[in-house]
Amino acid sequence: MSEVKISAELRSEFGKGAARRIRRDNKVPGVLYGHGSDPIHVTLPGHDLLMALRTPNVLLALDIEGKKELAIPKASQRDPLKGFLEHVDLLLVKRGEKVTVEVPVLAEGELAPGGNLLEHVLNALPVEAEATHIPESFAVSVEGLEAGASVQAKDIELPKGVTLAVDEDAVVLQVLAAQAEEPAAEAEEAEEAAAPAAAEGAEA
Repeated sequence: MSEVKISAELRSEFGKGAARRIRRDNKVPGVLYGHGSDPIHVTLPGHDLLMALRTPNVLLALDIEGKKELAIPKASQRDPLKGFLEHVDLLLVKRGEKVTVEVPVLAEGELAPGGNLLEHVLNALPVEAEATHIPESFAVSVEGLEAGASVQAKDIELPKGVTLAVDEDAVVLQVLAAQAEEPAAEAEEAEEAAAPAAAEGAEA
């Protein structure tokens, strides 16, 4: 995983008013946690951070007024209407350190014919990985799978150094049988078919 370099500033103002002023400057308030240290309150450039967070579990190489830190995103808050970042929580990490993260699962391929549905029981797979080598995603083939088939956590191939942080028998993906036509719809079709016959009988 490549690192994304971002410059940050220490933040001394708190509260809603201060946060609004920060966002007006196209910046985002954030907090860094981890390693038993006190939380570090920072301000980050909004556009750079937004672009970086497009990559799940991105490794951020922070320059906090000359002090270098590594961090990964833990949580972010967005404006529900406009979608801009309102706040971000970051976890401090070190090279060689193991962290538990959730990595997105991407299904590839086509199911067996029949109109069956693929259910993502887990959209992301919990794993333990070195902080500087977190996979961006796991690609899982569902080619030709039929109704009733499933993919368990143990079926997903993991890169070297990455281990499951969930029960190996946990279902990640499963194929659901296509739903039969609803009885109400069938009854309505039967009524429509009977209507012309009834009309002909009335005319006779």
